[in-house]
Amino acid sequence: MAVRVEESGGSEGRPVTGRIGVEVESRHHPTRKRADFRTVPLHEKNCDASTENRAEERQSTHARSGSTFEWRDTNWSDCHRRVRSLQVRIVKAWQEGRRRKVKTLQRMLTRSLSGKALAVKRVTENRGKKTPGVDGETWSTPDAKSKAVLSLRRRCYQPRPLRRVYIPKSNGKMRPLGIPTMRDRAMQALYLLALEPIAECTADRNSYGFRPKRSAADAIGQCFIDFERDDRAPWILEADIKGCFDNISHDWLIAHIPMDSAVLRKWLRAGFIEKRTLWPTEAGTPQGGIISPVLANMTLDRLEAELHRRFEQPDKVNLVRYADDFIITGHSKQLLENEVRPVVASFLKTRGLGLSPEKTRVTHIDQGFDFLGFNVRKYHGILLIMPSKKGIKALLDKVRELLKANKTARQANLIAMLNPLLRGWANYYRHVVAKKIFSKMDHQIWKALWRWAKRRHSNKCAGWLMKRYFIAEPGRKWWFAARLNEKKREWLELYRLSSTSIIRHVKVKAEANPFDPEWELYFERREERRMKIALSGRPWTLRRRQQGRCPVCRELITVETDGHTHHVVWRVNGGSDRLDNLVLLHPNCHRQVHSLGTPLPVRVLNRAFAGA
Repeated sequence: MAVRVEESGGSEGRPVTGRIGVEVESRHHPTRKRADFRTVPLHEKNCDASTENRAEERQSTHARSGSTFEWRDTNWSDCHRRVRSLQVRIVKAWQEGRRRKVKTLQRMLTRSLSGKALAVKRVTENRGKKTPGVDGETWSTPDAKSKAVLSLRRRCYQPRPLRRVYIPKSNGKMRPLGIPTMRDRAMQALYLLALEPIAECTADRNSYGFRPKRSAADAIGQCFIDFERDDRAPWILEADIKGCFDNISHDWLIAHIPMDSAVLRKWLRAGFIEKRTLWPTEAGTPQGGIISPVLANMTLDRLEAELHRRFEQPDKVNLVRYADDFIITGHSKQLLENEVRPVVASFLKTRGLGLSPEKTRVTHIDQGFDFLGFNVRKYHGILLIMPSKKGIKALLDKVRELLKANKTARQANLIAMLNPLLRGWANYYRHVVAKKIFSKMDHQIWKALWRWAKRRHSNKCAGWLMKRYFIAEPGRKWWFAARLNEKKREWLELYRLSSTSIIRHVKVKAEANPFDPEWELYFERREERRMKIALSGRPWTLRRRQQGRCPVCRELITVETDGHTHHVVWRVNGGSDRLDNLVLLHPNCHRQVHSLGTPLPVRVLNRAFAGA
């Protein structure tokens, strides 16, 4: 009897995984004694594509039966490869409309040991790793992480309530956040591995928030495309969803999100604890959960398609969305107010959402509008995108607050706190018309630092303060800098915003999917361009020598992951700073190497110096 691939649980995965560099081990498994079916292509195809996943299932079965898992010995390269292979197959099955196959592959991924290990790795490396939930636990040791991997099981899983905290918003109000426990965060990260490939397949073309390989710069790039030419629609509907994360309908999510509905229902109805009181959650996804941004994105997806369906004329109505912030362009104010706005309101209503009457308005491009911290406006027919006044004020306020809180700090420590803040702000705005604003901001920051120095030494003259806290070089004015070594004339300088070069951002292609192997080369080239801008000097030389990959885990070193320079022979053992003694590692891989206290294995060094 003929057996179809989808019925057997196999896959035509070899050509797909081959294109992304996934090696699938090939073995021959006769079905009965002395039988040989090597000439049957379908059997070989199923065996080859399923071998790796059967091994993964065996690992998961052993984990469930109580065996141990050693965090320090984890082969992260294999984990990434196995998870990536399953994600590619999920995308392929979804594109072919094989929904039953998609569920099978999702179940395989969420039960796999590799997926669980990567989920724990994510929640123990992100910025909130030291923030506990209601149980007070943080997985800070390798043993705790090993136990955590084995604890991620669907059977009898019951999430704990969220810990409610409040953080300040830009307008002075407080935003509620729900902090899950570490285990619940890891479970969300695990199921996100299986959901995100589908989210990328169903996402709106011009949605840019909380999506892999997309950023606010891409959203602003689309704004430039929409308004640059004179024949483009000049009116803008600035939409604001009232409490988006807090009001999304649970029933809609459970009915439409393609994941395990029982697990999703438990997360949505876990409740939260505030002032030792348990409160139920009847609607919304908690801001603070790892999976919440993807759920919100999938809730708002299809809005662009709905607008294009209702307004068929090309370029009549266009959407640009970043998470729950979006704008819609139109040729007239009446079109946006009387036709487009009701369509948007109806779309949101079915999802339990609505527009804020006070914050939703229609403006003309000549008046300009603020979006994602940028001001977009036409001056006498010329489109200019610049940092918004709110964005400028927010940075100056942060600098002044930091100076006020560190009146007695050492100058070098103060610069070490300021530089990441200034560099991050400059990099965010480096793709728009910002050179003059950077220079003006440098002057404002200089004045704030001068006042800081005068308060410390109120009885000293200006000349003494200049020599003590500032340096001057030929062709450059006095600048805030700390002396590190007087003899060698080493200085730690404050980062100058005006030193940031303005580089036009190349917008990502709307249809590009980072989980589709056909787009892998495209994204690698984009990442190479981004790293060339972000890195310089030795880090760039090391990354290029390693072909962009960390030799320990063999994953790409990107702008998001960052890279740390590691000495092969440690400096305490006499190691030099020469390039032949340096490698570039992921920050976590670097910490792992030092925690083990042993030199890098020969195979890792070979990958580093011969190209990872």
